[in-house]
Amino acid sequence: MSAATTRSRTPRTPRTPDRLCAEAVDLAREAAEEAAAPGVIGDHEGVVAEGDRVVTHFFACEEPGYRGWRWAVTVTRASRAKNVTLDETVLLPGADALLAPEWVPWSERLRPGDMGPGDLLPTEQDDLRLEPGYTGEDAPPPNSAVSEDMADHLDAEDAEIVSRTPSRGAIASVAEELGVRRARVLSRYGLHVAADRWDESFGAKTPMAQAAPASCESCGFLVPLAGSLKQAFGVCANEFSPADGRVVSLSYGCGGHSEAAVMPKPPRPAPPVLDSMATDAFPLRPAKDSGSTTEPDGTSEDLGHS
Repeated sequence: MSAATTRSRTPRTPRTPDRLCAEAVDLAREAAEEAAAPGVIGDHEGVVAEGDRVVTHFFACEEPGYRGWRWAVTVTRASRAKNVTLDETVLLPGADALLAPEWVPWSERLRPGDMGPGDLLPTEQDDLRLEPGYTGEDAPPPNSAVSEDMADHLDAEDAEIVSRTPSRGAIASVAEELGVRRARVLSRYGLHVAADRWDESFGAKTPMAQAAPASCESCGFLVPLAGSLKQAFGVCANEFSPADGRVVSLSYGCGGHSEAAVMPKPPRPAPPVLDSMATDAFPLRPAKDSGSTTEPDGTSEDLGHS
């Protein structure tokens, strides 16, 4: 490695740069211009002595996107020689350089929901969430009661070993029925991690569950799970629930509970105090014998003048 890239970061006594190497500014600039793009070499920003007759020249980098970076050109000369030669040219960040963030492996950057169609997510061989499933071995363990090796330790009068080792087909059928005919299955750690994640999203401590009238354990829209997780989780099948199609804790709840409320019947109005539904007959003219009016005079004019 070069002196420019391997110099120590610890404080040290500054050396006096070699005079001939320090004066080789033009040689260092030509080397930087040859390595960089045209027009991106700025002003000369000084020299640093890297060792005996080894000097590094710094030039400002004016290329967009490399704010605070400097071109470092290291030159040297042999002992008792006057010719300065080029050692290395490299672009280095300065004290206020714009740097990329620290690289993080993809496995640590990945977040739920990042996978898209066609993406592949490889699983590590020693993933703690998984453990070996059915291995397909036919022979029982050596210390098994059905092992033929145990026959040598038993008296023929006391017991008789009968070979009852199940066939490969029988083991495969049972394993497939139990759902463990896979290379790897969920480990206890994997189950706990999944349970904690589901309980955090749809558990009893969520605001929706705190305001729910009842828990999912008594909801008719809950579809139970199989296996050991069925004691604490299920799948919501209510299309109007925020957890529709999600794994929910039995202690979770929402306003869409099947028994939350019964639709009330339309209220029946009370009978009216006064019967306003019937009709009353009102005469247009008063009765003749009421004495309040007289019969109109037919001889009078239509306008009522005498």
